[in-house]
Amino acid sequence: MQHSGPYFLGVDGGGSRCRVRIRDVSGALLSEAQGGPSNVYQDFEGGVAMVISTAQTAANRIGIPVDQLHAGLGLAGVSSSVDGARLLRESLPFASVVVENDGVAACMGAFQGEDGGILIMGTGSIGIGMVGGQRHMVGGWGFTLGDLGSGGWIGLQAAQRAALVIDKMMPSSPFIEKVMTQAGDNRIDLTQWSVSAVPRDFASLAREAFAAADAGDPHAKEIVVAGSGHISDLGKTLLSRGAKQLSLMGGLAPSYEPYLSQDIRAVLVPPKSDALDGAILMARRAQA
Repeated sequence: MQHSGPYFLGVDGGGSRCRVRIRDVSGALLSEAQGGPSNVYQDFEGGVAMVISTAQTAANRIGIPVDQLHAGLGLAGVSSSVDGARLLRESLPFASVVVENDGVAACMGAFQGEDGGILIMGTGSIGIGMVGGQRHMVGGWGFTLGDLGSGGWIGLQAAQRAALVIDKMMPSSPFIEKVMTQAGDNRIDLTQWSVSAVPRDFASLAREAFAAADAGDPHAKEIVVAGSGHISDLGKTLLSRGAKQLSLMGGLAPSYEPYLSQDIRAVLVPPKSDALDGAILMARRAQA
């Protein structure tokens, strides 16, 4: 099948993986690819290199040079125009580039450019709203300062509780026993694990948290309930700023939904599309 340009590249780059999608001017899907972590805040050079290599992989599959791709980049770690300007100075090999936070791209996709707000809960967490052409961002401060309720945050709470259990300052539970199996069940091993761990490593400890909470594990339940409060607070802030509807995104979204406050659940709607198509919409609008 013959496709015609211009061609549009959408990039969704996060702390755990980089995803890309290419569509032609008619919107037809041409190619997709996935790579590794691409958070430009945690590793600027590595994140940029991952974006380029993953885009190259997708472009090679359809025989289109990357310099013919108009790119929309939605990247974790981009929090200001200064970040975007730094990326644009990198001489990225695309025909044109527009850069935004990955949450902005996700919000664009969820409501196809119309008003609304999203709550993203994956390795990190953030709330993004687009209301009357104005962007509203809450949370998303990164693992050190925030990302409350995220997978990384859940894993950190679990690891901290494991340390208290090892010190016999807190009773254990089946969930904490699983955490210690993965991260270390003594002072030396847990400390060494924590020193080298990055946010996605902490987030890996969150995989069992919701199942354990549903089963009544006291530690898991306390962590999940506290996390749901943080995510609900992000949503309430977006509603107070004019968003009328919210969508949940990220790997933890299905697990979190039943734990969120009633006022948040009442305004939830399914996203119309994802961050990749939101990034493509950014690229298309930049060329309009």
